[in-house]
Amino acid sequence: MQERLALHPVPVPMRGRSPWTTGGRPLPWLLTVAVAFTAAQLILVVPGSGLGWDETVYVSQVGGNAPPAYFSAPRARGISYLVAPVASLTASTTAIRVYLALLSGAGLFACLWIWRRLVPVAVLGGAGAVFAGLWITVFYGPQAMPNLWCALGALAAVGWFLRAVPRPGERRAVAGAGCAVAVVVLMRPSDGLWLALPLAAAALLVPGRRRPAVFAAVVIGFLLGAVPWVVEAYAHYGGLGARLHRASEIQGGLGWHLAVDDQVRALDGRSLCRPCDVPWKHPVAAAWWFALPVLTAGGIWAALRADRDSREPWRSGSPPGPRTHRGAAALLATFTAAALSVPYLFLIEYAAPRFLLPAYALLSLPVAECLVFLSVFLVTAVRPSLRPVGAGVLALALTGHLAVQYGVLRHMLDVNRSLRAHYSAIATGLHRLGVRPPCMVSGHDAVPIAYYAGCASRQSGGHDASITSDGIVAATHRMPVAVVVAGGNAPPAYARTWRTTALPHVRGRETYRVYLPPTLLP
Repeated sequence: MQERLALHPVPVPMRGRSPWTTGGRPLPWLLTVAVAFTAAQLILVVPGSGLGWDETVYVSQVGGNAPPAYFSAPRARGISYLVAPVASLTASTTAIRVYLALLSGAGLFACLWIWRRLVPVAVLGGAGAVFAGLWITVFYGPQAMPNLWCALGALAAVGWFLRAVPRPGERRAVAGAGCAVAVVVLMRPSDGLWLALPLAAAALLVPGRRRPAVFAAVVIGFLLGAVPWVVEAYAHYGGLGARLHRASEIQGGLGWHLAVDDQVRALDGRSLCRPCDVPWKHPVAAAWWFALPVLTAGGIWAALRADRDSREPWRSGSPPGPRTHRGAAALLATFTAAALSVPYLFLIEYAAPRFLLPAYALLSLPVAECLVFLSVFLVTAVRPSLRPVGAGVLALALTGHLAVQYGVLRHMLDVNRSLRAHYSAIATGLHRLGVRPPCMVSGHDAVPIAYYAGCASRQSGGHDASITSDGIVAATHRMPVAVVVAGGNAPPAYARTWRTTALPHVRGRETYRVYLPPTLLP
């Protein structure tokens, strides 16, 4: 099996080859997928959506509507760099969303284009459609979050790697593999590590196919991508070890935690499931997740069969085409996806659907191999009388899958828009009470509330602790300060004597109160 990891480019159309192994013109297929993906974001996700908690942290680092929020130890600044060209010029959420939707569509096209010499166009277009058809992909496409960009980077890295291994002299492919790994590390260092490990191992350990240049490119890409995170560790967190330790604490302590069931429950329509002790209300939303291993195994088998067929003379008497190595592509994509899934399935005690986007991007390739094979099998190998039934079953399954994806997406968008209305109403209430920029917000949901109000967010405890209680009290003499409390919770000790006021309430959301210091006159 290791020898199959050595991949040679797959030539496109070959006379006499089976229709599911032939190539074609990739441009129309991939453009169609990318345009449809972008249009879905612009039509469904962008209108009326607001920035979520994590997004406000990333956007505020480079502009947006408020001073920079506290940047906790696990975070990396790659997504802030990505949104900087727009966020530094405007605080418009719509502008940021449109920019990211267009960029993610172009990114999907570019990453699929890398694979055009490795798998047939039908498989490649199918892979793009499979990945872009997930609600998670569409929802996070225009969001200022790093996970989709890790997915695209992983897709590009494996594609460049597979092109570089058989031809180490192809400098563009070698450099492309290293650059793609660097991008993933820049976005999310832990994902970059789990991406680099299987690629480096494949380049170094596969017998007869060792490529030191490719191995070096992957390692150098990882190190270069990690430079900003490491430099920041020494500048602001007390060193690399201290930052890693703090990052592990914030994530609940890295270690053996079986989170497979958490990921399944999160597919109900939760952006974050922490703690994930909620009931599993909608099993149908995870049906595709359970089908994924089966389709992946079927795709690997189909790809290996295509390799076998490429080595046999055609029954028609025409000579066989060059040997294909699609099995190697499917195997490496699957192994890399498995590696990228390890921390989110077994090492943390909470779940978020977006965490597995890199794995889904890579698994879309063997899944597409399986679906294309099934489609052609129904047309060419099944008795004519049964073909309509088989095609109908396949079409019904795909239609049902897309319907479920749209249903979960609509729910997520409703939640997002409700949160935007909630935070906007609170920000308006704070402004009416005299909490206007320059100002400071602390307490419950301080990070997003402060962003929407145009204030700085500071906490005296928790994951985002960045100031002492005395520091907050001292700040009341320089600017308006607000401490937000949810429901019937008590305020911090330093604010108990401050005057309290109810904040505007959005139906379906918690009621909030704000505590204002005596220095802020009514």
